[in-house]
Amino acid sequence: MEKAVGKSIVVYGWCHDVRLLGGINFLLLRDRDGVVQVTAAKNKVNKKVLNAMEGLHQEDIVSVKGAVAKTAKTKSGIEIIPEEIEVISKAETSLPLDPRRQTKANLDTRLDWRSIDLRSPENLAIFSVQSKLMSSMDEYLLKDKFMKVFTPSLIGGISEGGSEVFSVVYFDRQVFLRQDPQLHRELLIAGGFDKIFEIGPSWRAEKSHTIRHMTEHRTIAAEIAFIESEQDVMRIEEQMVAYALEKIKKECTEEVELLNVEVKVPKTPFPELKFPKIYDILDDMDKHIPEGEDLNRDAEEALGKYVKEKFKAEFFFVNRFPSAIKPFYVMRVDEEPKWARSIDLMFKGMELSSGGQREHRYDKIISQANEKGMNLDSLKWFTEVFRYGVPSMGGFSLGIERFTMKLLNVENVRETTLFPRDTERILP
Repeated sequence: MEKAVGKSIVVYGWCHDVRLLGGINFLLLRDRDGVVQVTAAKNKVNKKVLNAMEGLHQEDIVSVKGAVAKTAKTKSGIEIIPEEIEVISKAETSLPLDPRRQTKANLDTRLDWRSIDLRSPENLAIFSVQSKLMSSMDEYLLKDKFMKVFTPSLIGGISEGGSEVFSVVYFDRQVFLRQDPQLHRELLIAGGFDKIFEIGPSWRAEKSHTIRHMTEHRTIAAEIAFIESEQDVMRIEEQMVAYALEKIKKECTEEVELLNVEVKVPKTPFPELKFPKIYDILDDMDKHIPEGEDLNRDAEEALGKYVKEKFKAEFFFVNRFPSAIKPFYVMRVDEEPKWARSIDLMFKGMELSSGGQREHRYDKIISQANEKGMNLDSLKWFTEVFRYGVPSMGGFSLGIERFTMKLLNVENVRETTLFPRDTERILP
């Protein structure tokens, strides 16, 4: 707006605040670009403008026509001297909550009135950073010749086993919302699409009541063919993450400053911790987990502290999980089948993504599905193509809301989700 100094412009927005001080009135007008001060001194503006300003309340929507002037009294160094003020929409008083956050509201109230809550500059900053995060990861993969694809959200069978799926009435039969687009990405690799990715939602019917779980979440998921091992997947994912954080550090300076966080671009390659050595590390930290079991929340946080101290890093990979706790399509280490070529990306002690090398050998897929107690007939839509030549492959699925949460030091993943869905909330 500095280029407009001395010119007459028209701006639209919400009344962030109105201050009537007798001889001079101030309107703070808010839009997506921020807040601008409209200054109306009695000796400089007409009475119609003064009367209009005196009738304004917080969150009224107005248009202001006026001259842009320099001033030392605002952070931006500019203000608008109004010539006309038009009320576009009046807001009722009192408001359900204060978007300025001068009056605090609990999270449930904020989510009940999400559209009003999202008007706060802090929320705009969160989702501006999230938008840049998604577009930057998208950009990195496209530059690396990945093809952007879309896979189905509705599937005719359960893709991973277990009961953590939502059923949907589909005409005259029952189908399910996908837990993860994993199997369809593999089918695309089998179809000759050797580097693919997508951004989209997934659903899990987990009755989890935590600050990091939701029933609906979004991921960026990639798959690549002709890999030698899960290490190839790790190299792609870490470079994508570093590229995105470099972009945010350079292009989201105002948002990061408003949220009072520091964005650090990580060095690559990321540290890697492997099972079963991880059990020993946790024992040394008094966080014992029996061999063969998965990590719990305390263990993840402990490993985050361990990596921070030992490697001075916030990102790290966990590799070679016990194969018994992983889905049937995960490749095992041939010489040590107790362990799987399965990787999680961790950030500040929280899992952001899961991935690894997939099993592409038909006999192994069938054997592992049998071992997991899967219904082979219901899996034929997926498994049969592996009889006809499928390359080695691997990939990952990274949670966008969780990544935003940890990057911006937000306490609850619902705050980095525009309209969160959990065990209690399905509206708005």
